[in-house]
Amino acid sequence: MFYTSRAVLMHTVLTARSMHRLIGLTKVNVLSSLFARSRQHQNLSTSAKTCAAKTPAYDYVIVGAGSAGCVLANRLSEDPSDSVLLLEAGPKDTLLGSKRLMWKIHMPAALIYNLCDDKYNWYYHTTAQKHMNNRVMYWPRGRVWGGSSSLNAMVYIRGHAEDYNRWEKQGATGWDYEHCLPYFRKAQCHELGADTYRGGNGPLHVSRGKTKHPLHVTFLEAGQQAGYPFTDDMNGYQQEGVGWMDMTIYKGQRWSAASAYLHPGLLHTNLSAEEKTLVTRILFDGTKAIGVEYVQGGLTKKVYANKEVILSGGSINSPQLLMLSGVGNADDLKALGIPVVCHLPGVGQNLQDHLELYVQQKCTEPITLYKSQKSMKMIQIGLEWLWNFTGEGATAHLETGGFIRSRPGVSHPDIQFHFLPSQVIDHGRATPNLEAYQVHVGPMRPTSVGWLKLRSANPKDHPIIEPNYLSTETDVVELRQSVKLTREIFAQKAFDKFRGPEIMPGSHAQTDKEIDAFVREKADSAYHPSCTCKMGQSSDPMAVVDPETRVMGLENLRVVDSSIMPSVVSGNLNSPTIMLAEKAADLIKGCPVLCDKDVPVYKPKP
Repeated sequence: MFYTSRAVLMHTVLTARSMHRLIGLTKVNVLSSLFARSRQHQNLSTSAKTCAAKTPAYDYVIVGAGSAGCVLANRLSEDPSDSVLLLEAGPKDTLLGSKRLMWKIHMPAALIYNLCDDKYNWYYHTTAQKHMNNRVMYWPRGRVWGGSSSLNAMVYIRGHAEDYNRWEKQGATGWDYEHCLPYFRKAQCHELGADTYRGGNGPLHVSRGKTKHPLHVTFLEAGQQAGYPFTDDMNGYQQEGVGWMDMTIYKGQRWSAASAYLHPGLLHTNLSAEEKTLVTRILFDGTKAIGVEYVQGGLTKKVYANKEVILSGGSINSPQLLMLSGVGNADDLKALGIPVVCHLPGVGQNLQDHLELYVQQKCTEPITLYKSQKSMKMIQIGLEWLWNFTGEGATAHLETGGFIRSRPGVSHPDIQFHFLPSQVIDHGRATPNLEAYQVHVGPMRPTSVGWLKLRSANPKDHPIIEPNYLSTETDVVELRQSVKLTREIFAQKAFDKFRGPEIMPGSHAQTDKEIDAFVREKADSAYHPSCTCKMGQSSDPMAVVDPETRVMGLENLRVVDSSIMPSVVSGNLNSPTIMLAEKAADLIKGCPVLCDKDVPVYKPKP
């Protein structure tokens, strides 16, 4: 299909030249006339099949090669009779077909590089947060093949079974735990092998940390000394407790959704994937989605979908594209001069994210990663990774963590820990300045809810992002409790030989008021924006897609990514997003949905 697109382009240019010779117009005038006529109407009066003779057409057009888009591209192209086009705003995740040449993406320990610039990153920022000292929060999101799975910390966490049972209660029929677990397993190839909870032959490789760093071992000992159980699989029977975390790392390399799904999928001759294509709007015939318009190499192009257009741009880009295309709150769209195709007030609403804090402790022994972040040592680590995919470069170092309940009466864990034998400053944009270790900690089910809206009708303008952080007292209390419970773990006997002075929050932050001040000044996004095109029933005025992932009130249009979550899950989002796409692929293809009935899940004693 890629060659077909090139042929159509050549045909258009040759036709323009012929017209120049025949009627004396300049080529510039001819092309300008053609483009002017192509943009006269947003709602096209002809069907996709009629236009397909002049413009490329595929059965499925997928917007966004992130975690969900890569899954869909692979699964939908498994049927050789269906043609699939995947459009990504960013570049490929390889250079000349090599992962080594794109080491900033594929070396696990190099993840900070792409979190700190905009080369593969949308580099979003929120509004000033009035409950957080008017701070503007930084939101990195992937803009590259693999999306945020090419930028994230590679932590594989599914959330808790009750998250999915809650989805069912919130209107996402068929998305309870027994209908989601089999898709987690379908996606996964865990190095420890398959069992009731783990998958053993899926495309997404999952592994455990190999360093056995003494500070990781100490964290697990201290957690148990503080009264929390050890769990041998926080994605299995028992999430609650401390343990070794699963990671999407395979043979020392980041195993993104692009590595797991897209690159193997490109062996299917019916799958085409484009890079550096900014999709600017969805094309409609009435309320039927028939294709998309996009810009590539400075040229505006169109492509048609014979079956469906599927948005997988993530929780910021998918609602943004819907609104740019006339799908959203009618009053907001009219104010920007955007013709309304469908009034869906829930588009961009229900924005949810996790906040987290760093609790940092100085280490009295020189065993942290401090020296590994010196220039000469980094070169040594990099060379070893480039040669063998081994050494300190072959892990993201977030190898242990945990889930606990913040207080009695909480039914399942609501606080998450990530332990790191190093210090992180300002998202990694500043260099550590001493030997230290830290816990990333935060509540998992925030009650503050935000929104995003278009800044303008220009697709290149980032939307206005208002997460509304800490707008409820519950969220403040839970972050305060997160600090207190982390301090309890760091105070245990296991850390006695390593514990130096507390760096953050610091000894001055002792009272609730002082800790709350620290929370407002230092809490930051855990990079888990979600829920902006929530799944639900037609009776819910804020629902955007139905449980089949179809956009309500429209035809041939779906959204499949983290934006359709009814509520944020208790953990990291990459694994749940891949699960969503695996299940959605079956729904789109009309396959029988999978179900694992009566799988036991740990419940704490009252």
